[in-house]
Amino acid sequence: MRQEVVVLEAGLLTTVQDLGRPGHAAWGVSASGAADPLSLRAGNLLVGNPEGAGALELTLQGGALRFDDEALVAVTGSDLSPTIESGAARRPLALWAAEPVAAGTVVRFGTTRSGARSYLCVRGGIDLPPVLGSVSTHLLTGLGGFEGRALRSGDRLPIGLDPGAPARRMRIGADEIRKVPFRKLLRVTPGPQEGWFTSASLARFVETEYEVSEEANRMGLRLLGPALDRSREDPMLTEGVCLGDVQVPESGRPIVLFAEQQTTGGYPKIACVVCADLPALGQLRPRDRIRFEWTTLESARALLREQERLLANALESI
Repeated sequence: MRQEVVVLEAGLLTTVQDLGRPGHAAWGVSASGAADPLSLRAGNLLVGNPEGAGALELTLQGGALRFDDEALVAVTGSDLSPTIESGAARRPLALWAAEPVAAGTVVRFGTTRSGARSYLCVRGGIDLPPVLGSVSTHLLTGLGGFEGRALRSGDRLPIGLDPGAPARRMRIGADEIRKVPFRKLLRVTPGPQEGWFTSASLARFVETEYEVSEEANRMGLRLLGPALDRSREDPMLTEGVCLGDVQVPESGRPIVLFAEQQTTGGYPKIACVVCADLPALGQLRPRDRIRFEWTTLESARALLREQERLLANALESI
Protein backbone atom coordinates (compact mmCIF):
# COMPACT_ATOMS: atom_id res chain seq x y z
CA MET A 1 0.00 0.00 0.00
CA ARG A 2 1.36 3.41 -0.95
CA GLN A 3 2.29 5.92 1.71
CA GLU A 4 0.24 9.11 1.92
CA VAL A 5 0.25 12.54 3.54
CA VAL A 6 -3.14 13.43 5.01
CA VAL A 7 -4.16 17.09 5.12
CA LEU A 8 -5.72 17.80 8.52
CA GLU A 9 -5.71 21.60 8.14
CA ALA A 10 -4.96 23.23 4.81
CA GLY A 11 -3.67 26.58 6.07
CA LEU A 12 -4.11 29.86 4.21
CA LEU A 13 -2.86 28.61 0.82
CA THR A 14 -1.11 25.27 0.41
CA THR A 15 -0.41 23.81 -3.02
CA VAL A 16 1.66 21.08 -4.63
CA GLN A 17 4.60 22.56 -6.53
CA ASP A 18 7.77 21.45 -8.28
CA LEU A 19 10.09 23.41 -10.59
CA GLY A 20 7.31 24.07 -13.10
CA ARG A 21 6.57 23.30 -16.73
CA PRO A 22 8.76 25.57 -18.89
CA GLY A 23 8.53 25.50 -22.67
CA HIS A 24 4.78 25.93 -23.19
CA ALA A 25 4.44 29.72 -23.28
CA ALA A 26 3.66 29.61 -27.02
CA TRP A 27 0.43 27.82 -26.07
CA GLY A 28 -0.38 30.34 -23.35
CA VAL A 29 0.79 28.13 -20.45
CA SER A 30 3.27 29.75 -18.08
CA ALA A 31 5.74 27.58 -16.19
CA SER A 32 4.27 28.13 -12.70
CA GLY A 33 6.17 26.03 -10.13
CA ALA A 34 7.61 26.96 -6.75
CA ALA A 35 7.59 30.68 -6.00
CA ASP A 36 10.94 30.18 -4.23
CA PRO A 37 12.63 27.47 -6.34
CA LEU A 38 15.89 27.58 -4.39
CA SER A 39 14.19 26.56 -1.13
CA LEU A 40 12.28 23.75 -2.88
CA ARG A 41 15.46 22.44 -4.48
CA ALA A 42 17.37 22.51 -1.20
CA GLY A 43 14.55 20.75 0.66
CA ASN A 44 14.38 17.97 -1.90
CA LEU A 45 18.13 17.46 -1.89
CA LEU A 46 18.15 17.28 1.91
CA VAL A 47 15.79 14.28 1.90
CA GLY A 48 17.56 12.60 -1.04
CA ASN A 49 15.02 13.45 -3.76
CA PRO A 50 15.76 14.77 -7.23
CA GLU A 51 15.75 18.55 -6.78
CA GLY A 52 12.59 19.00 -8.84
CA ALA A 53 10.39 16.50 -6.99
CA GLY A 54 6.88 17.54 -5.99
CA ALA A 55 6.57 19.20 -2.58
CA LEU A 56 4.12 21.33 -0.62
CA GLU A 57 4.26 25.13 -0.74
CA LEU A 58 2.65 26.76 2.32
CA THR A 59 1.91 30.48 2.22
CA LEU A 60 2.02 32.89 5.19
CA GLN A 61 0.03 30.69 7.57
CA GLY A 62 0.45 26.96 7.56
CA GLY A 63 -1.71 23.98 8.34
CA ALA A 64 -1.33 20.47 9.72
CA LEU A 65 -0.36 17.26 7.92
CA ARG A 66 -0.38 13.71 9.23
CA PHE A 67 2.04 10.97 8.21
CA ASP A 68 0.50 7.52 8.75
CA ASP A 69 3.85 5.85 7.97
CA GLU A 70 7.45 6.65 8.83
CA ALA A 71 8.87 9.37 6.60
CA LEU A 72 11.83 11.69 6.17
CA VAL A 73 10.92 15.36 5.72
CA ALA A 74 12.65 18.70 5.35
CA VAL A 75 11.18 22.19 5.76
CA THR A 76 12.90 25.08 4.01
CA GLY A 77 12.14 28.67 3.05
CA SER A 78 10.19 30.88 5.42
CA ASP A 79 9.87 30.12 9.14
CA LEU A 80 6.26 29.12 9.84
CA SER A 81 7.26 27.75 13.27
CA PRO A 82 6.83 24.08 12.27
CA THR A 83 6.41 21.50 15.03
CA ILE A 84 6.31 17.72 15.21
CA GLU A 85 3.46 16.25 17.26
CA SER A 86 3.42 12.60 18.27
CA GLY A 87 0.76 11.71 20.83
CA ALA A 88 1.03 14.24 23.66
CA ALA A 89 4.65 15.08 22.76
CA ARG A 90 5.39 18.20 20.74
CA ARG A 91 8.72 19.66 19.66
CA PRO A 92 10.01 22.18 17.11
CA LEU A 93 10.92 20.86 13.68
CA ALA A 94 14.33 22.13 12.60
CA LEU A 95 14.44 24.21 9.42
CA TRP A 96 16.77 23.32 6.53
CA ALA A 97 17.40 19.83 7.90
CA ALA A 98 16.25 16.28 7.13
CA GLU A 99 14.03 15.13 10.00
CA PRO A 100 12.61 11.60 10.47
CA VAL A 101 8.96 11.42 11.50
CA ALA A 102 7.31 8.37 13.05
CA ALA A 103 4.05 6.81 11.90
CA GLY A 104 1.11 8.84 13.15
CA THR A 105 3.14 12.04 13.45
CA VAL A 106 1.53 15.41 12.71
CA VAL A 107 3.64 18.23 11.27
CA ARG A 108 1.98 21.53 12.15
CA PHE A 109 2.76 25.05 10.89
CA GLY A 110 1.97 28.41 12.46
CA THR A 111 2.15 31.99 11.19
CA THR A 112 5.24 33.17 9.35
CA ARG A 113 8.10 34.75 11.26
CA SER A 114 10.08 35.51 8.10
CA GLY A 115 9.24 35.49 4.43
CA ALA A 116 6.06 34.32 2.72
CA ARG A 117 6.44 30.66 1.76
CA SER A 118 7.62 27.48 3.38
CA TYR A 119 8.33 24.18 1.62
CA LEU A 120 7.65 20.73 3.04
CA CYS A 121 9.61 18.11 1.13
CA VAL A 122 9.16 14.39 1.87
CA ARG A 123 11.47 11.60 0.75
CA GLY A 124 9.90 10.09 -2.38
CA GLY A 125 8.17 13.36 -3.29
CA ILE A 126 4.47 14.13 -3.69
CA ASP A 127 3.63 11.71 -6.48
CA LEU A 128 0.74 13.03 -8.56
CA PRO A 129 0.09 12.57 -12.31
CA PRO A 130 2.17 15.17 -14.19
CA VAL A 131 0.49 17.63 -16.54
CA LEU A 132 2.77 18.80 -19.35
CA GLY A 133 5.66 17.22 -17.46
CA SER A 134 5.01 18.84 -14.07
CA VAL A 135 2.93 18.34 -10.91
CA SER A 136 2.96 22.07 -10.11
CA THR A 137 -0.41 23.71 -9.40
CA HIS A 138 -1.42 26.59 -11.65
CA LEU A 139 -4.28 28.07 -9.65
CA LEU A 140 -5.62 30.48 -12.27
CA THR A 141 -6.23 27.74 -14.83
CA GLY A 142 -6.81 24.75 -12.52
CA LEU A 143 -3.91 22.93 -14.16
CA GLY A 144 -1.77 20.30 -12.41
CA GLY A 145 -1.27 19.68 -8.71
CA PHE A 146 -4.07 18.06 -6.69
CA GLU A 147 -7.20 18.51 -8.80
CA GLY A 148 -5.75 21.82 -10.00
CA ARG A 149 -6.53 23.60 -6.73
CA ALA A 150 -5.25 24.59 -3.32
CA LEU A 151 -5.37 21.77 -0.78
CA ARG A 152 -8.32 21.25 1.58
CA SER A 153 -8.78 19.37 4.82
CA GLY A 154 -9.22 15.67 4.13
CA ASP A 155 -7.07 15.54 0.98
CA ARG A 156 -4.73 12.55 0.81
CA LEU A 157 -1.51 12.96 -1.16
CA PRO A 158 0.45 9.93 -2.36
CA ILE A 159 4.18 9.75 -1.61
CA GLY A 160 6.48 8.34 -4.30
CA LEU A 161 8.93 5.47 -4.04
CA ASP A 162 12.20 5.81 -2.16
CA PRO A 163 14.63 7.56 -4.53
CA GLY A 164 17.60 5.52 -3.33
CA ALA A 165 19.91 8.53 -3.01
CA PRO A 166 21.37 9.42 0.40
CA ALA A 167 19.85 12.16 2.52
CA ARG A 168 21.98 15.25 3.05
CA ARG A 169 22.63 17.92 5.63
CA MET A 170 23.73 21.52 5.57
CA ARG A 171 27.45 21.99 6.07
CA ILE A 172 28.64 24.04 9.00
CA GLY A 173 28.90 27.64 7.84
CA ALA A 174 26.34 27.23 5.03
CA ASP A 175 24.28 30.17 6.28
CA GLU A 176 24.87 32.19 3.12
CA ILE A 177 22.61 30.04 0.93
CA ARG A 178 19.77 30.24 3.49
CA LYS A 179 19.86 34.04 3.26
CA VAL A 180 19.40 34.16 -0.53
CA PRO A 181 15.56 34.02 -0.55
CA PHE A 182 15.26 36.90 1.88
CA ARG A 183 17.04 39.65 -0.05
CA LYS A 184 15.22 42.97 -0.18
CA LEU A 185 17.56 44.57 -2.76
CA LEU A 186 16.66 43.01 -6.11
CA ARG A 187 19.11 43.20 -9.01
CA VAL A 188 17.55 43.98 -12.41
CA THR A 189 18.68 44.23 -16.02
CA PRO A 190 17.20 46.84 -18.40
CA GLY A 191 13.90 45.79 -19.94
CA PRO A 192 13.10 45.87 -23.68
CA GLN A 193 11.18 49.16 -23.27
CA GLU A 194 13.70 50.87 -20.98
CA GLY A 195 13.92 53.67 -23.55
CA TRP A 196 10.22 54.44 -23.13
CA PHE A 197 10.88 56.06 -19.73
CA THR A 198 12.34 59.42 -18.83
CA SER A 199 15.84 59.59 -17.41
CA ALA A 200 14.33 60.87 -14.16
CA SER A 201 12.07 57.79 -13.96
CA LEU A 202 14.97 55.42 -14.62
CA ALA A 203 16.86 57.03 -11.74
CA ARG A 204 13.74 57.08 -9.51
CA PHE A 205 13.18 53.37 -10.15
CA VAL A 206 16.40 52.42 -8.35
CA GLU A 207 16.36 55.24 -5.80
CA THR A 208 12.83 54.54 -4.52
CA GLU A 209 11.85 52.08 -1.81
CA TYR A 210 8.73 50.27 -2.99
CA GLU A 211 6.13 48.53 -0.86
CA VAL A 212 4.48 45.27 -1.92
CA SER A 213 0.74 45.93 -2.05
CA GLU A 214 -2.07 43.80 -0.64
CA GLU A 215 -2.99 42.88 -4.23
CA ALA A 216 0.09 40.69 -4.61
CA ASN A 217 -0.54 37.06 -5.62
CA ARG A 218 1.16 34.28 -7.58
CA MET A 219 0.43 36.10 -10.85
CA GLY A 220 2.10 39.40 -10.00
CA LEU A 221 3.35 41.72 -7.29
CA ARG A 222 1.87 45.22 -7.47
CA LEU A 223 4.19 47.80 -5.94
CA LEU A 224 3.32 51.05 -4.17
CA GLY A 225 5.55 54.07 -4.64
CA PRO A 226 6.11 57.12 -6.83
CA ALA A 227 4.79 56.76 -10.38
CA LEU A 228 7.25 56.29 -13.24
CA ASP A 229 6.78 58.66 -16.18
CA ARG A 230 7.16 57.63 -19.79
CA SER A 231 9.04 59.58 -22.43
CA ARG A 232 6.64 58.23 -25.08
CA GLU A 233 2.93 57.54 -24.75
CA ASP A 234 2.08 55.72 -27.98
CA PRO A 235 0.39 52.32 -27.49
CA MET A 236 2.53 49.21 -27.42
CA LEU A 237 1.81 46.00 -29.30
CA THR A 238 1.25 42.99 -27.06
CA GLU A 239 4.36 40.80 -26.84
CA GLY A 240 5.74 37.90 -24.85
CA VAL A 241 6.56 38.39 -21.18
CA CYS A 242 8.42 36.28 -18.66
CA LEU A 243 8.88 35.68 -14.95
CA GLY A 244 10.54 38.65 -13.25
CA ASP A 245 9.57 41.24 -15.86
CA VAL A 246 8.75 44.62 -14.32
CA GLN A 247 5.79 46.08 -16.22
CA VAL A 248 4.62 49.67 -15.82
CA PRO A 249 0.89 50.16 -16.55
CA GLU A 250 -0.81 53.52 -17.11
CA SER A 251 -0.82 54.23 -13.36
CA GLY A 252 2.99 54.41 -13.51
CA ARG A 253 3.33 51.97 -10.58
CA PRO A 254 5.34 48.84 -11.34
CA ILE A 255 4.06 45.25 -11.38
CA VAL A 256 6.60 42.42 -11.07
CA LEU A 257 5.40 39.38 -13.00
CA PHE A 258 5.45 36.33 -10.78
CA ALA A 259 5.15 32.52 -10.83
CA GLU A 260 1.78 32.32 -12.63
CA GLN A 261 2.33 35.30 -14.89
CA GLN A 262 0.46 35.67 -18.15
CA THR A 263 2.51 34.80 -21.22
CA THR A 264 1.86 38.02 -23.15
CA GLY A 265 1.34 41.64 -22.15
CA GLY A 266 0.94 45.11 -23.57
CA TYR A 267 2.58 47.25 -20.88
CA PRO A 268 6.15 48.50 -21.34
CA LYS A 269 8.76 46.62 -19.32
CA ILE A 270 11.31 48.84 -17.62
CA ALA A 271 13.41 46.01 -16.18
CA CYS A 272 13.65 42.30 -15.40
CA VAL A 273 14.68 40.74 -12.07
CA VAL A 274 17.77 38.56 -12.50
CA CYS A 275 17.39 34.78 -12.08
CA ALA A 276 19.52 34.75 -8.92
CA ASP A 277 16.95 36.98 -7.17
CA LEU A 278 13.80 35.12 -8.25
CA PRO A 279 13.77 33.13 -4.95
CA ALA A 280 13.59 36.47 -3.12
CA LEU A 281 10.46 37.39 -5.11
CA GLY A 282 8.85 34.23 -3.79
CA GLN A 283 9.39 35.28 -0.17
CA LEU A 284 7.93 38.79 -0.43
CA ARG A 285 4.85 39.53 1.69
CA PRO A 286 2.34 42.36 1.44
CA ARG A 287 3.81 45.49 3.07
CA ASP A 288 7.40 44.28 2.60
CA ARG A 289 9.65 47.06 1.33
CA ILE A 290 12.16 46.46 -1.46
CA ARG A 291 14.56 48.34 -3.71
CA PHE A 292 15.97 47.67 -7.16
CA GLU A 293 19.55 47.89 -8.40
CA TRP A 294 20.67 47.98 -12.03
CA THR A 295 23.09 45.31 -13.20
CA THR A 296 24.30 43.88 -16.50
CA LEU A 297 23.53 40.59 -18.23
CA GLU A 298 27.13 39.53 -17.67
CA SER A 299 26.86 40.22 -13.95
CA ALA A 300 23.45 38.49 -13.80
CA ARG A 301 24.99 35.32 -15.21
CA ALA A 302 27.86 35.54 -12.73
CA LEU A 303 25.40 35.96 -9.83
CA LEU A 304 23.52 32.82 -10.89
CA ARG A 305 26.72 30.80 -11.25
CA GLU A 306 27.79 31.88 -7.77
CA GLN A 307 24.41 30.92 -6.32
CA GLU A 308 24.63 27.47 -7.88
CA ARG A 309 28.12 27.08 -6.43
CA LEU A 310 26.85 28.05 -2.97
CA LEU A 311 24.02 25.51 -3.15
CA ALA A 312 26.32 22.71 -4.28
CA ASN A 313 28.83 23.48 -1.51
CA ALA A 314 26.16 23.87 1.18
CA LEU A 315 25.12 20.22 1.23
CA GLU A 316 26.90 17.02 2.21
CA SER A 317 25.72 13.41 2.40
CA ILE A 318 24.71 12.07 5.80
